[in-house]
Amino acid sequence: MDLNITPAAEKFIRLMLRADGTSGSGFRLVVSPGGCSGLAADISVLPTPAPGDAIVERNGVKLFLPVESRILLDGVTIDFAETASQTGLIFHDPKATSCGQGGGKSAQ
Repeated sequence: MDLNITPAAEKFIRLMLRADGTSGSGFRLVVSPGGCSGLAADISVLPTPAPGDAIVERNGVKLFLPVESRILLDGVTIDFAETASQTGLIFHDPKATSCGQGGGKSAQ
Protein backbone atom coordinates (compact mmCIF):
# COMPACT_ATOMS: atom_id res chain seq x y z
CA MET A 1 0.00 0.00 0.00
CA ASP A 2 1.41 3.37 -1.07
CA LEU A 3 0.54 5.65 1.87
CA ASN A 4 2.76 8.45 3.13
CA ILE A 5 2.53 10.25 6.47
CA THR A 6 4.30 13.57 6.95
CA PRO A 7 6.27 14.22 10.16
CA ALA A 8 3.55 16.67 11.29
CA ALA A 9 0.81 14.06 10.84
CA GLU A 10 2.93 11.41 12.54
CA LYS A 11 3.47 13.72 15.51
CA PHE A 12 -0.30 14.37 15.78
CA ILE A 13 -1.10 10.63 15.59
CA ARG A 14 1.54 9.81 18.23
CA LEU A 15 0.08 12.48 20.54
CA MET A 16 -3.41 11.02 20.08
CA LEU A 17 -2.11 7.51 20.84
CA ARG A 18 -0.30 8.71 23.99
CA ALA A 19 -3.34 10.64 25.21
CA ASP A 20 -6.07 8.09 24.47
CA GLY A 21 -4.34 4.77 23.98
CA THR A 22 -2.57 2.02 25.84
CA SER A 23 0.38 -0.11 24.82
CA GLY A 24 -0.44 -1.66 21.47
CA SER A 25 -3.25 0.77 20.61
CA GLY A 26 -3.70 1.93 17.06
CA PHE A 27 -5.05 4.93 15.22
CA ARG A 28 -8.23 3.93 13.37
CA LEU A 29 -8.79 5.94 10.22
CA VAL A 30 -12.09 5.45 8.41
CA VAL A 31 -12.00 7.32 5.12
CA SER A 32 -14.93 7.89 2.80
CA PRO A 33 -15.38 9.79 -0.45
CA GLY A 34 -16.14 13.49 0.05
CA GLY A 35 -14.64 16.86 0.75
CA CYS A 36 -12.37 19.04 -1.34
CA SER A 37 -9.61 16.42 -1.49
CA GLY A 38 -12.11 13.76 -2.36
CA LEU A 39 -11.79 12.28 1.15
CA ALA A 40 -13.48 12.73 4.53
CA ALA A 41 -12.32 10.91 7.65
CA ASP A 42 -13.43 9.67 11.04
CA ILE A 43 -10.57 9.06 13.47
CA SER A 44 -10.30 7.23 16.78
CA VAL A 45 -7.80 5.46 19.00
CA LEU A 46 -8.63 1.81 19.70
CA PRO A 47 -6.88 -0.90 21.73
CA THR A 48 -7.38 -3.45 18.94
CA PRO A 49 -8.42 -3.29 15.29
CA ALA A 50 -12.11 -3.62 14.45
CA PRO A 51 -13.19 -6.77 12.59
CA GLY A 52 -11.96 -6.54 9.00
CA ASP A 53 -9.37 -3.85 9.74
CA ALA A 54 -5.81 -4.29 8.50
CA ILE A 55 -2.91 -3.07 10.58
CA VAL A 56 -0.70 -0.80 8.49
CA GLU A 57 2.47 0.37 10.21
CA ARG A 58 4.43 3.48 9.31
CA ASN A 59 7.51 4.44 11.37
CA GLY A 60 6.25 2.39 14.31
CA VAL A 61 2.76 3.97 14.26
CA LYS A 62 -0.06 1.46 13.92
CA LEU A 63 -2.97 2.45 11.71
CA PHE A 64 -6.16 0.39 11.78
CA LEU A 65 -7.69 0.67 8.31
CA PRO A 66 -10.93 -0.86 7.02
CA VAL A 67 -10.85 -2.21 3.47
CA GLU A 68 -12.51 0.85 1.85
CA SER A 69 -10.06 3.16 3.60
CA ARG A 70 -7.09 1.16 2.31
CA ILE A 71 -8.40 1.49 -1.23
CA LEU A 72 -9.08 5.24 -0.93
CA LEU A 73 -5.76 6.00 0.80
CA ASP A 74 -3.58 4.29 -1.79
CA GLY A 75 -1.23 6.95 -3.17
CA VAL A 76 -2.30 9.56 -0.60
CA THR A 77 -0.09 11.67 1.67
CA ILE A 78 -1.53 12.41 5.10
CA ASP A 79 -0.47 15.74 6.58
CA PHE A 80 -1.50 17.79 9.63
CA ALA A 81 -2.16 21.51 9.76
CA GLU A 82 -2.83 23.82 12.68
CA THR A 83 -3.64 27.30 11.45
CA ALA A 84 -6.18 29.99 12.25
CA SER A 85 -8.53 28.61 9.59
CA GLN A 86 -7.86 24.87 9.81
CA THR A 87 -6.78 22.24 12.33
CA GLY A 88 -6.59 18.55 11.59
CA LEU A 89 -5.43 15.89 9.21
CA ILE A 90 -5.21 16.82 5.55
CA PHE A 91 -5.28 14.28 2.74
CA HIS A 92 -3.25 15.11 -0.34
CA ASP A 93 -4.64 12.86 -3.03
CA PRO A 94 -3.04 13.32 -6.44
CA LYS A 95 -6.07 11.62 -8.02
CA ALA A 96 -8.57 14.17 -6.62
CA THR A 97 -9.54 17.55 -8.00
CA SER A 98 -9.34 20.36 -5.47
CA CYS A 99 -12.24 22.73 -4.87
CA GLY A 100 -10.25 25.23 -2.81
CA GLN A 101 -6.82 26.25 -1.64
CA GLY A 102 -4.49 23.64 -0.28
CA GLY A 103 -5.94 20.65 -2.11
CA GLY A 104 -6.78 18.89 1.11
CA LYS A 105 -9.54 18.17 3.57
CA SER A 106 -9.06 18.19 7.32
CA ALA A 107 -10.47 15.38 9.42
CA GLN A 108 -12.50 16.66 12.31
